[in-house]
Amino acid sequence: MREQARAGGLLAADAQVVAMLSGGRDSVCLLDVCVALCGAEKVRALHVNYGLRYESDGDEEHCRATCEQLGVYLKVLRAPREAGASGNLHAWARDTRYAAAREVAERHDALIAVGHTATDQVETILYRLAASPGRRALLGMPASEGRLVRPLLGLTREATAAYCLERSLPWREDESNDNPDYARARVRHGLLVALEAVHPAARANVLRTADLLREETELLDALVESELKGGSNIAIERLAELPQALARLVVIRLAEQATGTFVPQAGERVQEILALARRGGRAELHVGRLSGAVIENGVLRMVKIPPRSS
Repeated sequence: MREQARAGGLLAADAQVVAMLSGGRDSVCLLDVCVALCGAEKVRALHVNYGLRYESDGDEEHCRATCEQLGVYLKVLRAPREAGASGNLHAWARDTRYAAAREVAERHDALIAVGHTATDQVETILYRLAASPGRRALLGMPASEGRLVRPLLGLTREATAAYCLERSLPWREDESNDNPDYARARVRHGLLVALEAVHPAARANVLRTADLLREETELLDALVESELKGGSNIAIERLAELPQALARLVVIRLAEQATGTFVPQAGERVQEILALARRGGRAELHVGRLSGAVIENGVLRMVKIPPRSS
């Protein structure tokens, strides 16, 4: 496992690393691999205690003991959620820990290592396939995104457990991971089981499909770049000439550039944009989320629409 992580090239021997440590098998395995490849003196662990579970303080103590065993500095952030707070709980927790990790990493010019595995990748792809339209949903998580690296992405959850057992590294189990109230648990224990009943290589086939689509996406992105030439608009006449699939991708890219977020539904508005342009004059069209299309002087550009005040 260490050799596979080393071969991935994400953890250079001289790299400073902030390892996200929950106390679960994947994160404990990640921390030990980071220490083995980079040295304990170059690794910092970050644990966030949300105080949401009865076992939260026990998880924190376990992380302290693990870091002491491996000779790693541990930063603990206690981040209880405000009573009555709205919004998705998992999204809030994710945003909280990644914000904390970025702060530590930027201070020490370090990478942020997370313990996502191939098992997580399959679950993520299947969840996004059900919840999000568009090709990007099938690409899964990249091995690296700026400072963020996923050294274990080619390994399964079973492999990280075996590693921890061989290294005598105990881990904590989060029972909420099996709670059917959460979509990810339903994917793990319902959808994946059903797919493997259809074909035993279902997981491997999902991962291979994502790899192939990621390679093909590089070609598609190059075609979009060629059309936009680094700009933030396109002539309506040229948009009308493009194959439907490429026109859709160009509109999505313009919306993404304007808003800073993926707007897959914008691609479904190409024909409406062309119809508005044929009327002449200036026209505007909301194309999804906070993105708006502006057609003026024969040119399409996208703008970010201010959110509605509550």
